[in-house]
Amino acid sequence: MKKLKLEELGRISVDQFKEAEKIPVSIVLDNVRSLHNVGSAFRTADAFRVEKIYLTGITGTPPHREIHKTALGATESVAWEYTEKPEDVVQQLKTAGYKIIVIEQTDSSTPLHEFNRLKDEKVCLVFGNEINGVTDAVIDHADVALEIPQSGTKHSLNVSVCIGVVLWEICRPSNKPPA
Repeated sequence: MKKLKLEELGRISVDQFKEAEKIPVSIVLDNVRSLHNVGSAFRTADAFRVEKIYLTGITGTPPHREIHKTALGATESVAWEYTEKPEDVVQQLKTAGYKIIVIEQTDSSTPLHEFNRLKDEKVCLVFGNEINGVTDAVIDHADVALEIPQSGTKHSLNVSVCIGVVLWEICRPSNKPPA
């Protein structure tokens, strides 16, 4: 076994990324307060070739050095826009045919491992504030609530970790559309 060098990784350029086919997944950051979490969301969205990130409410926006610190340039490759009210974005995406999936612990949450996205299904994943979670106004528009089963004392994950876990599961090969 040998570690691969950067030039062996087969990375694509930002321009190639922008032109490449994306998975039909968008992310809404609902009042995420940590700029490091925002940057991590961009970097993870780039890794999975997510189509767009919507930043809402108090969520910080690029350019910002704290976002750049964790995004490592992904703010240049991943499409994004800012909207003040997260419920407006969610309603817009729902009207456009997206299934709205909030990542939240509710009285009817589905464990993440039990959810299967249909092959070509367009989904919007909503991740909430680090303390208060997804806003009630957004939950009112949700089609599904997913939760990552946990057995520790905290029953919560950092939002950037949560994004990675959820995208991995949503984009796993059995759920991934053909390239």
